[in-house]
Amino acid sequence: MSIEVDVKLKVAVLDDYHGLHKRYLGDLLDTVELTSFPDTLASTAGSQPLVSRLRPFDILITMRERTRLSREVITALAESSGKGGNLKVILTTGMRNLGIDNDACKETGVILTGTPARALPAGTPASFNQTVQHTWSLILSLASNIPRDNALLPAGQWLHANPLNTFLAGKTLGLLGLGRLGKGTGRIAKLAFGMRVIAWSENLNQEKADAAAVEVGLEKGDFEAVSKEEVFAQADVLSVLLLLSERTRGVVIKADLERMKPTALLVNTARGPIIKEADLLEHLEAGKIRGAGIDVFDEEPLPLDSRWRTVKWGQEGRSEVVLTPHAGYSYEGDSGLGAMWEGLREELGRIVKGEEVKWRLA
Repeated sequence: MSIEVDVKLKVAVLDDYHGLHKRYLGDLLDTVELTSFPDTLASTAGSQPLVSRLRPFDILITMRERTRLSREVITALAESSGKGGNLKVILTTGMRNLGIDNDACKETGVILTGTPARALPAGTPASFNQTVQHTWSLILSLASNIPRDNALLPAGQWLHANPLNTFLAGKTLGLLGLGRLGKGTGRIAKLAFGMRVIAWSENLNQEKADAAAVEVGLEKGDFEAVSKEEVFAQADVLSVLLLLSERTRGVVIKADLERMKPTALLVNTARGPIIKEADLLEHLEAGKIRGAGIDVFDEEPLPLDSRWRTVKWGQEGRSEVVLTPHAGYSYEGDSGLGAMWEGLREELGRIVKGEEVKWRLA
């Protein structure tokens, strides 16, 4: 399905924090009227401010799940709804966006299309991945106390007494999820640090774990399938890499966190709602594990009054915490954010020519 183009289409770019639309969409400015909104409207403000902002636009370009487009918003904006909106197409980065109501798009006739990541050459190791790199950046930052020590020196201090850095060699990495990201993260743990790698997901068994290990050039048995209780109890580093779905939403709760070693590190580069956020905050404020690296949150961007922002982490018995702003995919390169923008440009180019979109999702 294509759209009729007899006027200059109005395009809104949402949440382009890096200003990449200037680089990738510049050659289309003769054919579209483009407006960028780099500031994300908080979902707590309700739908009306977002509807008012976006009502004039024919096409929305969204960055991942930064702005949620609910049924209420899509219905109000859709040209077919007769409510004064003009929306015909939503383009999103990636091929899966839980922040957009797909059913509402189908019902209103709004075309939803994505941009797949560029396929890497055959034989490329699973660890050659932006989110895997970011996962290890957080693990190593925590293990080596880099953020804490970086803050000490400008403050006129030198070495901090405790805790000592964590030596990862021979320790146990626990993986929640053994998909593409889990395999890549586990491969690095095994080859770079000689860590024991254990994994859990609802459908994982040892046969599947062995197949995953062989797929990334390791031996059978290098990835061990364990129970959920065991992965939390045994991990020195726990990496959350599950896909968010109705089955995995809130799958990590207080009882799971209570099983963790007091010296353990937890890193979440998957999606915030996989862990019950209130339970995790309580656990970290009580200092029950050594530290956490968190890239994803229930509400993004984080509100200014979020406890993640306001608590003095690493002080008065609280756990060390390293926070990043959902940056696990914000990397350059052929399979990073730049590649997604290339896909957006291609898809938008088809639309303005009146052609069929290539990667339709709804």
